[in-house]
Amino acid sequence: MSKRLLNYVIVLLVCLISSAESFAQGTKFQVKGNVTDASREPIVGATIKVKGTSQGVITNIDGEYSIDTRSNAILEFSYIGYVSQEVPVSGSKIINVTLQEEVSKLDEVVVVGYGTQKKISVTGSVSNVSTKEIAKIATPSLSNTLGGQIPGIVTRQATGEPGYDQASIYIRGFGTWTNRSPLILVDGIERDMNTINTEEVESISVLKDASATAVYGVRGANGVILITTKRGQLGKPKVTLRSEYAVLTGLRYPEYINAAEYAGLMNEARDNAGVANMAYTDEEIELFRNGSSPYLYPNVNWVDEVLKKNTTQSITNLNITGGTEVVRYFVNVGYTTQSGLYRDNGDNAYSTNSRVNRYNYRSRVDVNLTKDLSVELGVGGIIQNRNFPGKSQYDIFYAIRNTSPLAFPVKNPDGTPGASPTYLGNNPWGMTTQSGYETQNWNTLQGTFSARWDLSSLVTEGLSVSGRFAYDHYYSNNKQYYKDFEVKQYMGEDAEGNAIYNILRNENIKNVTLAESANRAIYYEVAANYDRTFGMHNITGMFLFNRRDYVNLRNTDRTGSVPYRRQGIAGRASYNYLQRYFAEFNFGYNGSEQFPKGKRYGFFPSVSLGYVLTNEDFWNRNWWISNLKLRGSYGTVGNDISSSTRFLYLTTMNMNVSAGYMGKEGNNYMAGIMEGQTGNQNVTWETAKKLNVGFDLGLFNDVVSLQVDIFKEKRDGILITRKTVPVLAGFSGASIPVGNLGKAENKGIETALEVKKRVANGLFYSLRGNFSFARNKIIENDEPKPKYEYQDARGRRIDQTFGLVALGFFKDQDDIKNSPKQTFQSTVRPGDIKYKDINGDGVVDEYDKVAIGDPRTPEIMFGFGGTVAYKNFDVSLFFTGAAKTSFFLEGATVYPFLNGEGTWNVLREVYDNRWTSKTAATAKYPIVLNANSYNNYQTSTMYMRNGSYLRLKSAEIGYTFKGRLIDKMFMDNIRLFCNGQNLLTLDYIKIVDPESNNGVGNYPMQRTINFGFQINFK
Repeated sequence: MSKRLLNYVIVLLVCLISSAESFAQGTKFQVKGNVTDASREPIVGATIKVKGTSQGVITNIDGEYSIDTRSNAILEFSYIGYVSQEVPVSGSKIINVTLQEEVSKLDEVVVVGYGTQKKISVTGSVSNVSTKEIAKIATPSLSNTLGGQIPGIVTRQATGEPGYDQASIYIRGFGTWTNRSPLILVDGIERDMNTINTEEVESISVLKDASATAVYGVRGANGVILITTKRGQLGKPKVTLRSEYAVLTGLRYPEYINAAEYAGLMNEARDNAGVANMAYTDEEIELFRNGSSPYLYPNVNWVDEVLKKNTTQSITNLNITGGTEVVRYFVNVGYTTQSGLYRDNGDNAYSTNSRVNRYNYRSRVDVNLTKDLSVELGVGGIIQNRNFPGKSQYDIFYAIRNTSPLAFPVKNPDGTPGASPTYLGNNPWGMTTQSGYETQNWNTLQGTFSARWDLSSLVTEGLSVSGRFAYDHYYSNNKQYYKDFEVKQYMGEDAEGNAIYNILRNENIKNVTLAESANRAIYYEVAANYDRTFGMHNITGMFLFNRRDYVNLRNTDRTGSVPYRRQGIAGRASYNYLQRYFAEFNFGYNGSEQFPKGKRYGFFPSVSLGYVLTNEDFWNRNWWISNLKLRGSYGTVGNDISSSTRFLYLTTMNMNVSAGYMGKEGNNYMAGIMEGQTGNQNVTWETAKKLNVGFDLGLFNDVVSLQVDIFKEKRDGILITRKTVPVLAGFSGASIPVGNLGKAENKGIETALEVKKRVANGLFYSLRGNFSFARNKIIENDEPKPKYEYQDARGRRIDQTFGLVALGFFKDQDDIKNSPKQTFQSTVRPGDIKYKDINGDGVVDEYDKVAIGDPRTPEIMFGFGGTVAYKNFDVSLFFTGAAKTSFFLEGATVYPFLNGEGTWNVLREVYDNRWTSKTAATAKYPIVLNANSYNNYQTSTMYMRNGSYLRLKSAEIGYTFKGRLIDKMFMDNIRLFCNGQNLLTLDYIKIVDPESNNGVGNYPMQRTINFGFQINFK
């Protein structure tokens, strides 16, 4: 009995202990709720974690969450920019939380050189591009999304051809006339930004002053663009599918006159020149007009025959992200296809239209091996397949400009390309569809491995070391099948009605080539970082060594096969007191292969200061001023790139050059050795001294934010070819050495304003705008002093055009007689351009050319726009613009009959506004003559146009579906949207896109109308 009782007691004790343990752990169940901000709007992507564990989830598009936990657990709620909260579960199954904005911390994290900083501690000039805004621009090229987005960025997209439509980018204009491109880094590695898909991008930072770029030393003079790709987020796997389909419409095709007008203009030109015999009779002109004999009297619009009005583009991306406290991952795969505007010939077994198919992929995995040691592995790349006609874009559009509408028919009666002896093989339609094709296959592989070890517990608090290794491989193969198509001229019909042809050229497969190229880049860096707070003092430091080797694996040239190499060290030290006073010192010490021993390494320091007045105790906490920071910086950065030439200090010799040699009788030309590049043993760095002052202002709890910067740069030792070498010295143009001979300065102002407000009832609006002005000046360019000071480029702007000042047109012979003599041709007529005699010597000649207009690259850039969202509906607009830029109409289509009558097309703009006796008062272009009019074809203000423009760059309207039905389909939401690009342009040029290069008649830009959807799966 007692034994049995003892057993009962033991069992009871075990049950009590188990119950107590279960009670202590709490009952496991599910907690649900939502996370909102102060205006009761849902916060998407907020993190909810069970305190003390790695278990966590994130909120969906409605701010909702659900998590499995125990009744006595504590939940941690956090989101970037908001104050974190801890809430005990205490048995509650529904917990709703409101997070308050973390205004006082200015929590935005900004990517800077070799690291990150909180926005409040940034003392240099750094701007961030909104990745939400660039996603509204449907383009395969990331560079085309940046124009107008932030102050200081100048972009120009010169062509819309698929695969070659990338924009040129400059930061704060430019202060040199050699290398002007900024350094572009993707995840800290020098890479082409156009190999990155917009869906892969987490952030884009633009570093502009010396404080921000000094750590890059020799590469920092032109500014730096830092692109950071996305990383994994804590929580369960999140899948996003985005797909877009666009219709692209060619813009501003050149409009040429028709055949009847062309024939009449030839007669008019002869009449103006005093030639009695006309080129065409009235009957022949009527045959051109009525089209009754299209093979003998053709009327061809070559633009319509070669180009379509519309084409298509599609972009699809799939993103997967998720992870735990130990492992986080991000994966992106995408496919882009874009077709060109060339008309394809369906009779061929191959396509001759331009087309680009691109497959992109990228993944990043972060692993916390221990609480102190973490590693990251990133792999990405693209596979591109391109197709083009056998002839290049330049050749095709040159032929369009060159071939008149009456030269020959598009096709002969038998379907072969039309031709004439004058235009042998230059049929634009034949060149596009019958000259073969070219395929290009480009593969890019990018791999990065990095590790970070926190030494706080082993050495001292705040100390860490890190390393990074990157391997990039680029491979391409180009296959070109090029042929001379059959060329024959239709001569009419014989007595039996059979076509008669004059055979000018037989078909010939001229070239089948296969070219390969392969490049490899290896980068590695090691760094030590220190970040520690001592009471009211915070100290940070960074010291880094890096090296990059780039080698052309297929280059057989001895110089080209040598690896390109750069290495150096960089450092940063910063101090702040109570988040009020900031001081920072940066430096870069870099070596370059370009210079001789003793001059290869350069030291580039900078210092910057910041002062946050609103953090002072004495500051009157006026409710409408929430932040005011003053900042300034000064430092030196460098540049070592002058051209494609390498090893500027070495003298090279060219082998087997055919040239003339003394002592050789008879034929003086033979193969021999000739000096190539002449080395300069004193060549060294190009340096830029940069000063920047600015302030950041926040109003109404940072609802309104304003940023203003004023900058000045002095560039010294600019690498240019010497211009003052006497001819008797025996140097050819190619062998004149490069030296540190140039000097220039660049200065300006930039500002950005943003208003963001979320109001009650689901309404949100934002307005933003930016403006930048940068003007440069040449101080020294090593050119000989001209006869007249006004012809000296020193004191002028870089790339400013020199030309004649047009006063209008000569009215009559008395006007010609009483005006200074113009020396560009022997005879001057009424209707010819009248120029200003600048030096007053009674003669207009080369000495009367002065600086005219503004540079082609705009000095003023701006952008503004806004977004309004109400519940599930949103709409946005964004405008960009430019000013203080000049565009010059030039080329044969603007100069009728440049190479004699009957050659080249004639623009309708010129035809409709040419000088005649009836239009003398309103004409914008000179009289047309049947031979080259050298007087009228001088570079002058007559052909100069204001290049300013205002463009509706992008617009988007969207609606997000969510609710029970969507939830049952295992989706958080579905968003449908329609956006457009280049929708409206207001400018002074009208006949060509204002961003294009000088001249008329190149591959056109396009307007994009894009439809798409985005699905966020559970």
